Amino acid sequence: MADEILSFDINDIIKLIPHRYPFLLVDRITECVPGVYAKGYKNLTMNEPFFQGHFPDNPIMPGVLQLEALAQCSTPILMCQERYKGHLMLYAGIDNVRFKNIVKPGDRLDMHIELVKSKGPIFKSHGVGYVDGKICVEADMTGAIK
Repeated sequence: MADEILSFDINDIIKLIPHRYPFLLVDRITECVPGVYAKGYKNLTMNEPFFQGHFPDNPIMPGVLQLEALAQCSTPILMCQERYKGHLMLYAGIDNVRFKNIVKPGDRLDMHIELVKSKGPIFKSHGVGYVDGKICVEADMTGAIK
C-alpha cells in the first residue's frame, strides 16, 4: 500500500503550528507523507514587514526567516501523526546552512523537507528552499517534540 499524500491549506496549517502574522512563513503544504517528507511554499510580496528594513533600496528576505520558513514547512511531517497531535515542535539546532541565491518580493519560495532520522521526540531533517528551480537556502535541522 502506498503512503498517503496529504496537503494543507492555510487554515489547516494554523491548526498545526502556533505561528501567526507576521511570523507565519508558510502559505501551503502541497504534499506531505507523514514520517517521510513535506513540500510547501511561501508567496512573498512587498507587503512583508521585513522588506521595509531589509533592505529599503534592494529588499531581500533575511536568511534567518528563510530558515524559519523551512522549519515551519517541516512541521506536518511529524505533527499530523496521531501521537504528536496537540504537541509543540521546537528547533534545537540548524547545521550546514548554505545561502545560494536571494529571495525577493514577487518570489515564491518553494520548500522541500525530508525527514532524515527520528528517535522518540528528537528528529533530524534536511530542507531546501528554491525560487524558480534554483536553490536559495539549504540546511540540516534538529528538532524536538515537546
